[in-house]
Amino acid sequence: MNAVTPNTSSTAVRDEATQARQEAALLPPVDVVEDPTGITLYADLPGVPKDKLDLRVEGDQLNIEAELALPVPQGMTPSHAEVSRARYRRAFTLSKELDPEKVSAELSQGVLRVRIPKAEHAQPRKISVQVQ
Repeated sequence: MNAVTPNTSSTAVRDEATQARQEAALLPPVDVVEDPTGITLYADLPGVPKDKLDLRVEGDQLNIEAELALPVPQGMTPSHAEVSRARYRRAFTLSKELDPEKVSAELSQGVLRVRIPKAEHAQPRKISVQVQ
């Protein structure tokens, strides 16, 4: 069973400004690794400082939003730029097996690491067997 599912569409009503911002966002590549105790997401967010990163859990949704901070020296303009959008955005639906209250995250060298442990009821547990 997939513990996290990328969202590709939303049925929520949005205002035009929100919709325009969403259309102008980059989709960062994300690796999802599952182990017996939870999942870890690795999102590539090059050029994003910690203060421009917004990571939220709303209900069963994990939302990653970030703004690029690529400095250009004063008085200069790039002659060629392949990154035309200044925002990253990605959303995932979390399974009921995960505990959204215990999410932890760290950002290091352009990689966001998000750890979401499984809920107590979904954790593997050893059952002791008694002999009679």
